[in-house]
Amino acid sequence: MSDARFEDGSDQPLRLIAQDGEGLAILAALCQDAVFPITEMRYAKTRRRFALLLNRFRWEDAEAAKTQNRRFERVQSLLVFEGVLAVKTSGLDREARDTVLSLLSISLAEDGQGGGTVTLVLAGDGAIALQIEALDASLRDTTRPYFAPSGKLPSHQD
Repeated sequence: MSDARFEDGSDQPLRLIAQDGEGLAILAALCQDAVFPITEMRYAKTRRRFALLLNRFRWEDAEAAKTQNRRFERVQSLLVFEGVLAVKTSGLDREARDTVLSLLSISLAEDGQGGGTVTLVLAGDGAIALQIEALDASLRDTTRPYFAPSGKLPSHQD
């Protein structure tokens, strides 16, 4: 996987496409522990597109940062699903405009006909279920990485 830090403007940002369960698992791993304001989630019904503007931890650089004793980084990324027929949320208060959500995992339940349901599991028992025609997802970095404010790896331990 290429480094997306764009040092001196020479490196390209991360850009990935997922069209099967294995590809989605890679996107899910890279998006684990991403955070986003509830206002940065959009479903364009006529275009059949669902998008999230995420602030994600750069998991792909974590081992190198640790080895090289560098600070860990985050980057703003766009996660897009095409061919979305319907979106259903649970455990979310869409009216609470200042809510920041934390993405824990993404899974795919195929329907045997090429489509299925993609579920984005959120901290606090929230979820977003996308009914899809076929899996067509992409992840791309939209900003240069910056140092993670905490300077620590995300952790799910109490």
